[in-house]
Amino acid sequence: MSQACFEEDSQKQPAVGHWKPLMLSKGSKEEPEPECQDPGGDESQSTEQLNVSRLRSSSVEIREKGSEFLKEELHKAQKELKLKDKECERLSKVREQLEQELEELTASLFEEAHKMVREANTKQAASEKQLREARGKIDMLQAEVTALKTLVITSTPSSPNRELHPQLQSPTKAVFRKGHGRNKSTSSAVVAAASQSVTPEPVSHECKEVDSILFAEFQAWKESPTLDKSCSFLDRIYREDVGPCLDFTKQELSELVRAAVEQNTLTIEPVASQTLPVVKVSAVECGGPNGFRSQIVTKCALSGLPRTCKHRIMLGDSGNYYYISPSCRARITAVCNFFTYIRYIQQGLVRQDVELMYWEVMRLRREMSLAKLGFFPSEM
Repeated sequence: MSQACFEEDSQKQPAVGHWKPLMLSKGSKEEPEPECQDPGGDESQSTEQLNVSRLRSSSVEIREKGSEFLKEELHKAQKELKLKDKECERLSKVREQLEQELEELTASLFEEAHKMVREANTKQAASEKQLREARGKIDMLQAEVTALKTLVITSTPSSPNRELHPQLQSPTKAVFRKGHGRNKSTSSAVVAAASQSVTPEPVSHECKEVDSILFAEFQAWKESPTLDKSCSFLDRIYREDVGPCLDFTKQELSELVRAAVEQNTLTIEPVASQTLPVVKVSAVECGGPNGFRSQIVTKCALSGLPRTCKHRIMLGDSGNYYYISPSCRARITAVCNFFTYIRYIQQGLVRQDVELMYWEVMRLRREMSLAKLGFFPSEM
């Protein structure tokens, strides 16, 4: 009964905007179509068909628009994917480049490390070789120092060692070598001594007293020995002894002699009588060969006076010889002896008490003063 009521209601409702049911519910019987229909029913049917066609057209439009939207979204996604692919490709190239640079850097570091190791090994081998050579030289120098110490210790102010001071030997007791016998600064090379025994000189007794100022200056210099003229010890000796002793008439040559003595490049050697130049009117000032006579007199190159010159000097390796008188030779050798002794002290070759070294320096200063005043041994 309820179903019948539902059918009646549906037939009474207007058909505009509603679908006409095509199938009946279960249990209901098909009713024969009425043979005659009213014109209002046809109009509602056409309206329904029109609505259906509109719905169909709108759904087609919706589908087209949806497909276009989806295509656009797909195109955008493809573009973004391409950009991401390019970015990934760029990043992969950067990674490959960094890996390559890292490999090259690692290889260069290893190569540099191997190079440094090789250089270190080479330097170590060279250092070891130099060390061995230095040790050999040290052994040789120690032997020489021991020999020099023996000579220096045996030389005292009262009885000087004649091998250290060849100028003290008489010409008759000196053995001349073939050619020129050379000794740098008179005592850097020892002249061969004669085989005859030398009678020791008598010891002279004299009173001595240490000057406190001079001794203090010497002690200060002894703490750090140097040949620099700026220290008070050497400055005083230069002013009071060395300068006046080497102040000759020929000033230019005197300066050269002083520089050669300071640099230890002065050579003094004796000359035979047959090679001595004699004084003539045309004699050159430096005492070069200008004639021969039986009389052994020539002009001294430092004083400019005619004197008996038994020695000549050479400055460095110039090859120019200058004949000097015995007085000039005594002044030069006195200064050379002083420089030789302070060089021995500077090199640590003198192992004596400070006071003994001081008195030896004072003795050498006295020799310079006496030579400046014109006193010199007869053997000169």
